[in-house]
Amino acid sequence: MPIDAILFGGRRASIVPLIFQSRSWDHGSSWVRILSSETTAAATGTVGKLRRDPFAMLPFCGYNMADYFAHWLTFSERFDEAKLPKIFYVNWFRKGADGRWLWPGYGENSRVLEWVFERSAGRGDAVETPIGFVPSDTALNIEGLDVTVEDMTELLTVHHDEWRHEVPRIREHFAEFGDDLPQKLHDEVNRLEARLA
Repeated sequence: MPIDAILFGGRRASIVPLIFQSRSWDHGSSWVRILSSETTAAATGTVGKLRRDPFAMLPFCGYNMADYFAHWLTFSERFDEAKLPKIFYVNWFRKGADGRWLWPGYGENSRVLEWVFERSAGRGDAVETPIGFVPSDTALNIEGLDVTVEDMTELLTVHHDEWRHEVPRIREHFAEFGDDLPQKLHDEVNRLEARLA
């Protein structure tokens, strides 16, 4: 069965938009390794601390995670990019400056999934940002939702300053894997930094 899209998710109160689409397979594969989630009461340790856990697999992977990353990156070499699934990243947990959740979540997430379906079919309006493609102002159906235009703007905004501060943290995370980390992942971070400049 063909797979048109793969969705990954994280929990960040800021910085990460409601949804974005990667530029390519390699670009999308790299995002899964660099984004993080804030811990909740369900995890041990401090609530709200950033934790980087690629694929949510670090505690379960029985071999070098850098080798696992490299395996994912071989897909773009072995297959036609046009036939590979599109990669999306969702963040249902973005908050406003007042600490309020900006997106209602639950069943309303289907409105975001509709955009994923549209993008996978070669449609769906999007805006290019340094981190990838986000829905345009009118691409998501918010009719009947208690979500303001201002909330939607914040949900889909990529704040360059915040992302510039994120780049050194990504590099610090990558350093944990030493020389085993594929060069393609370093290259993606370098390109992100250049786009943010």
